[in-house]
Amino acid sequence: MIAPQRLHPAWIVLGAVTLCMMAGSGLRSVFGVYIKPMEAEFGWSRGALSGAAAISLLLLGAAGPAVGWLADRYGPRRVIVVSLLMLGSGAIGASFVQRLWHVYVTTGLLMALGAGGLAITTGSTVAARWFEARRGVAIGIAAGGMSAGQLVVIPLATVLTLWFGWRMSFLWQGVGLLVLVLPIALWLIGNDPAERGLRPYGATGPAQTVAQAAAAKEAQRVSVLDALGVPQFWLLMATFFVCGYTSNGMVLTHFMPHALEHNFSELQASTALGVMGAMNVLGTVGSGWICDRFGRRGPLAFYYFVRGLSLLFLLYVWNAPSLHLWAAIFGLNYISTVPPTTTLIANIFGRYSVGELSGWIFFSHQVGAALGAAIAGWIYEWTGVYTIAFVSAALMGFLAAALALAIREEPITSRPMGSPAPAIS
Repeated sequence: MIAPQRLHPAWIVLGAVTLCMMAGSGLRSVFGVYIKPMEAEFGWSRGALSGAAAISLLLLGAAGPAVGWLADRYGPRRVIVVSLLMLGSGAIGASFVQRLWHVYVTTGLLMALGAGGLAITTGSTVAARWFEARRGVAIGIAAGGMSAGQLVVIPLATVLTLWFGWRMSFLWQGVGLLVLVLPIALWLIGNDPAERGLRPYGATGPAQTVAQAAAAKEAQRVSVLDALGVPQFWLLMATFFVCGYTSNGMVLTHFMPHALEHNFSELQASTALGVMGAMNVLGTVGSGWICDRFGRRGPLAFYYFVRGLSLLFLLYVWNAPSLHLWAAIFGLNYISTVPPTTTLIANIFGRYSVGELSGWIFFSHQVGAALGAAIAGWIYEWTGVYTIAFVSAALMGFLAAALALAIREEPITSRPMGSPAPAIS
């Protein structure tokens, strides 16, 4: 008789990390629910409250490189635990705000830094260390969890606000994070399989000892200064810049006003966003499976090419069904770029370099998002429509597809500081 195979602990660790990322992404995204209640209670302007949101988005991206370096150096478990403490403390603190600067400190600083430590940077670090096989699926599940978190937590925050008020809504979410999610992180997340005498999922050969794993980390790690001399790093930075420009910056910021100005109702536009969010999860997990089966460079180029086409299609939607069809297509493509990008980082630069390098690449994504949001707004003020903005985003999608095809997937070797750039085979 054949004994049944036990579930590899890597999947348990991944499940715990995904839950933490769901909570982090969802709680970070709820600030918009509280803007009008805060305006009603304190009389603060929309611009003043939007400043807290802007600082939050900026710090979320800026935290990526530091979070990645810390995860590579000290392990993702410590980063995740500290991030949960910061995020939960920020949410609880936000329930007691009395001055505008309290909002900036709690939501703009503490919650942003906490959410930054629960983003794809740490998720990809865990996936790279715990998975040798199915790495794309693992990263796809983690990234899909971030989308699912927004779908779950934002409605929850809305319901709690309607029932108990915005302060209690903030308070209960912060307490829930610390009471329910933090113990799971402490119990189930591990820094490295070697700490438990295990091999990564899909790896062959004997398991490494802790000392061997530490030595391998020092020998194989590629710093950002080393990576700057490698064309693949710049290509990944450029393509992920386009990802941010075309998704968070262009569509997430300006889709709703664009739809309303083309005679779609708020319900139709909101439903389209819901369809987009639901398809994000399916598209991201499916992208991970495709990357594991068919490689990464080709699918990544295909995703950017389809994104360019979908942005042109948005200019020609004519009724609610076509709008929702567009939302489904764009939703499938929205975060599908994450699994191939992060697995390329792991395969090219090594699994002990994923945190720091993906942090910088994620920062380029946020810079692209900020520029996309601003440029689309300027174009609208200049022309009165978003046509040029969406066409520019489509052209950038086509450019990113070409750049993705130029990426070579061969791994490089690390090098000491100050030595010549690593050779590319």
